[in-house]
Amino acid sequence: MKNFLPGYLNLLFCRTLAGIAFSVAICGASSADEATQAIDVATARVEENVAWYDIHQLGVEGQGWSDTAAPFDRLPAKAEKTVRGSVWGLSRHSAGLCVRFVTDSPEIHAKWTLTSPNLAMNHMPATGVSGLDLYVKTESGKWRWLAVGRPTEQTNQARLVGSIPKGTREYMLYLPLYNGVKEVEVGLPTTAVLQKAPPRKSGLKPIVFYGTSITQGGCASRPGMVHTAILGRWLDAPVINLGFSGNGRMELEVAELIAELDPSVIVLDCLPNISAGDVTARTGPVMEILRKRHPETPILLVEDRSYTDSFLIESKRIRNETSRDALKVEFAKLKKAGDENVFYLKGEDLLGDDGEGTVDSSHPTDLGFVRQSEAFQKALVPLLKKR
Repeated sequence: MKNFLPGYLNLLFCRTLAGIAFSVAICGASSADEATQAIDVATARVEENVAWYDIHQLGVEGQGWSDTAAPFDRLPAKAEKTVRGSVWGLSRHSAGLCVRFVTDSPEIHAKWTLTSPNLAMNHMPATGVSGLDLYVKTESGKWRWLAVGRPTEQTNQARLVGSIPKGTREYMLYLPLYNGVKEVEVGLPTTAVLQKAPPRKSGLKPIVFYGTSITQGGCASRPGMVHTAILGRWLDAPVINLGFSGNGRMELEVAELIAELDPSVIVLDCLPNISAGDVTARTGPVMEILRKRHPETPILLVEDRSYTDSFLIESKRIRNETSRDALKVEFAKLKKAGDENVFYLKGEDLLGDDGEGTVDSSHPTDLGFVRQSEAFQKALVPLLKKR
């Protein structure tokens, strides 16, 4: 103890001075960038001069509920008793969850433990299924990709990036799309200062997306490339991703849960998982549930994307056409009944018109997700201005 105490006190003294300088540097940039108090290194797990911080200390973005059965679930614990088992299981994937933080660190490490040992799928890489994805905000205020955490086993540890030039920056770390995580830590040198990120300048409430495997992120090469994440960066908005692979079926039980949230916009993008008959049967009841709690919140109804081989395969073309026709009828009913805050996004060109936007005619590549983001951006910007 005699040898440890002076060094520990010196570290705390240096950290205090660094924290003061850090706050001055951040606050001096802009009042909108006012920083929060630095997280005490004493709360970290220190190994070999790296301080490991549980990301819950920084605030996990993208969770609509705090009363979850596990730390990174996307639905509340009570949902296990109300939604179908498949929806519940998929809700335990961390799709759309991210953490924003501010640091002056010259390097950033990460450690994450996955809930499943299945790291990849036959049409989606491990970096998207089970990896982490790191972005940094540039001086212009734009987000730029910086590093990806490549999973190799169920528990992974990696230095995501090093040799970062001197300076204080905001970062955003996305969690896996098609796997769950038991714990996630960010690692920094013990001399670096770590803070929660300031509130988003836009002040927007979350955009809630309810949809299918495409909404969940299939088949993005990394978590930051799903359209919901891209739109979050472009629009400076938090996003709640309620995409359930093969199970985004416009179900009343899920609608009841969504109604509990306080969103800026609700996006219903379930047509890839339901036929025309289900569109007719479920759209009205789902909208009724949402309107009881959110009478004026913009709700965007989205057509299914075109299968990229539907120009030749008639059955797929008919599948697109019939579900879209059914949704158009339901949209017209809603408008006729006086709903002025329901809107419509056509699906024909969501992925482009050249057939190059998917892995398997259905699930987007990164190119497809960018194109889809562009289409959604045009539809969402006017709705966000209403809020």
